[in-house]
Amino acid sequence: MAIDDTGDWTERTLADARDALDEGLFPLEFFHDEQLHQLEMERIFGTAWVFIGHESEIPEPGDYARRYIGDDTFIFVRDESGEVNLLFDSCRHRGARVCRAEQGNTTHFRCPYHGWTYKNDGEAAGIPQKSKAFKNLDREEHGLAHVPRLETYEGLVFASISDEGPSLEEWLGDFKWYFDIHMKLPDGGMEVIGEPHRWVIDANWKTIADNFNGDSYHTAWAHGSVLDLELGGEETVGHAGTGDSMDRHIHCDGHTTSMRGFEDEDVFMTYPEEVVEDVFSRDGLSEDQWQVARQALSFTGAIFPNFGFLHFGDTTDDPDKDVAPFFTIRKWRPLAPDKMELWSWGLAPKNAPEEFKQRMYKMYTANFGPTGNFEQDDVPIWKGITDGAKGQFAKTSDFQLNYQMGLDWMSEMDIDENWPGPGFAYSENLEEGGMRLFHEQWYELLAENPRENALGSPINIQESEDK
Repeated sequence: MAIDDTGDWTERTLADARDALDEGLFPLEFFHDEQLHQLEMERIFGTAWVFIGHESEIPEPGDYARRYIGDDTFIFVRDESGEVNLLFDSCRHRGARVCRAEQGNTTHFRCPYHGWTYKNDGEAAGIPQKSKAFKNLDREEHGLAHVPRLETYEGLVFASISDEGPSLEEWLGDFKWYFDIHMKLPDGGMEVIGEPHRWVIDANWKTIADNFNGDSYHTAWAHGSVLDLELGGEETVGHAGTGDSMDRHIHCDGHTTSMRGFEDEDVFMTYPEEVVEDVFSRDGLSEDQWQVARQALSFTGAIFPNFGFLHFGDTTDDPDKDVAPFFTIRKWRPLAPDKMELWSWGLAPKNAPEEFKQRMYKMYTANFGPTGNFEQDDVPIWKGITDGAKGQFAKTSDFQLNYQMGLDWMSEMDIDENWPGPGFAYSENLEEGGMRLFHEQWYELLAENPRENALGSPINIQESEDK
């Protein structure tokens, strides 16, 4: 569908928004629009790779947990053969839910309506009075439906409800180079600690996407209390673009990460020396990846469309205690134009001492759990943005938000020509290119264009290459 020819308000407004993005602007009203929400469900969450969970959450045959893609409910389950499945939670008879708990262990799922029963690999196992009522029904054709595509990367399970499109390998692209640092740095990899936290936030999902795609500008203002209470250092939550640290914003194949660190220093996100020496390994990483990990104090980032991560050092839950790292991954699930459900997992190196893993988990909950220090700062702000977007003024006044920081005619910003990883890295973290990139991809998918249309070089990058 050519969006300029439809005459539909939403489609025409989207075209205007694409023009605005070229100027570094984005309409406030798009953070609360029912028509856009429906398009997002259909054209983004109906096609994209969406994070489901980590394999370590369901280690034993029969372990299961309910998971969601957009409005759809699935059963994330390891079957008796050890395979991981994602089954649509809807009985093939009348469509009733067959899984009535959020997690557990079972060999079968039974529909509460008429008793149809399914094995944990989805196969139809029992149909009451089949010989009389459904004598010619083929069981193989009436099992629980599998999600069309399910793939795993380093234990992280992603799914797409579309049977067409790029593979997960293609979707992640060279961004794996960066996420490998988090998942492969410890010998034995990472594992999830405890159950994921989930809570509902009265805000549009794109507000948090903005935040995780390189909003280093907000940390000193929104999270100033962390500094005031001596729960984090200036290099971790201080003002962007002002410190002595090595701060980079990196874009790679549509995904982003922000890094703070110290050049030529052994930082390792403030992991204790015994973990660095006994658990970390160069074996799964290149020399360049190892050096990036060595110098890193913290990472924040996002995988399009709704996966975020934080791997932080230099924070504590008590100013009288030493700083310690934490690692969390999260996804934001849109529920309505003004509501999302946030899912959050705490991770730790699988082979680290148990006491240290519990310390990491406590650090995660203290900072980015539902009542975490950082989380409490951000949520009211995201709600305020959404509230401002739903009124008449935002719609009638063409109120545009400013994303121009980092554009060549607005900011002094260079590219780190010596950056060792794929993609490109801004030489400072005082820019908003990651947010522009997110909204460009958002537009391209809503317009039913290839996502790669948004992956071209930013304006200032092109000029840098022309020098």
